[in-house]
Parts: sequence; structure tokens; C-alpha cells
Amino acid sequence: MKKYSIEVAGVKRELPIIRINDKLSIASFVIIGDTEIICACAKEIVKIMPDVDILITAEAKGISLTFEMSRLLNMKKYIVARKSIKPYMESPIIDEVVSITTQKKQVLVLDKKDALELKGKRVAIIDDVISTGESLLAIERLVKAAGGIVTAKAAILAEGKASKRNDIIFLESLPIFEE
Repeated sequence: MKKYSIEVAGVKRELPIIRINDKLSIASFVIIGDTEIICACAKEIVKIMPDVDILITAEAKGISLTFEMSRLLNMKKYIVARKSIKPYMESPIIDEVVSITTQKKQVLVLDKKDALELKGKRVAIIDDVISTGESLLAIERLVKAAGGIVTAKAAILAEGKASKRNDIIFLESLPIFEE
């Protein structure tokens, strides 16, 4: 299997290159369970992020990074946009997204209780990798629907064209492999 070498926040990783479709492959960056990279990256992102009141991420890969960032920022809470409506949710706010890694329509859901936590607050959207930006847009729509103000969008890596964006905070670029 082909690999792509990357160093981010002083941590080196060999990422497997995974075929997404006939014309596209990506370097698979999975932070779930990688305490070393989560802690190193969270520390670096909070250094360059503007002041915010609360963090939000989408289920599931960004949760551990968002937890560590909220801990470093001494926040008591962070919000997770869930990928399905849960039985406990009251008056959920729902949005749809198609991301590069899932390639099918998914929902992102905010419970009313979480939406109230965002109202009038400066919010940072956190993710592991920003590629097409579709997930970011869906979360941004949820935050706005809840009355929050998105003041930062941050990730460990910006993939492909996302690395040219000036509206996101990221630590390193990651190429997309097109055939």
C-alpha cells in the first residue's frame, strides 16, 4: 500500500493512500485513538485560534480533538452535532451534508438543549480534516439556526483546495491524489 508521510505539531505519521473512487485517492488521516497527535494538535490550534465561548464538532472523528481543545481552554462544555436523531432529542435542528469520505447524504442534528447553549455565543467549528468544506457549511448552518456566531473554523489538516482558503485555521496541508 502506498503511503504519504506527514509531520504535524511535531508528530510524524505515515498515512495510507486510500482510493475514494476511480479518479480520486486521499491520504487517510484518522485521529481516533491517537492520543499523541490529538494532544499535540489541540495545543497548537488553541494557540492560533481567536477567543470563542464554545466549540462544536460533528460526530465522530472530531470529538476527541474538540474535547482536548475545550479542556485546554478551560471550557465546561462542547457541542457535538450528531449524525442521527436520538430519542432524547427535543425539537432537533437538522441539516444535511455529503462529505468526501462518506460520499452519501448524512444528517447532522443539534438537540434543542445544545442549540440553546450556542445562542448568542462566539462559536468555533472544529474538525480533523477540512476538504470540500461541506461538513463545515452544514455545521455553520446549524450554529446560525441556533443563534450562534461562527467566529472560527479550525482543523488539523486542510486537504486539497481547502489549503488555499483564508477563512479556516489549520496546521498543515494534505494533498489529494487525482488520476
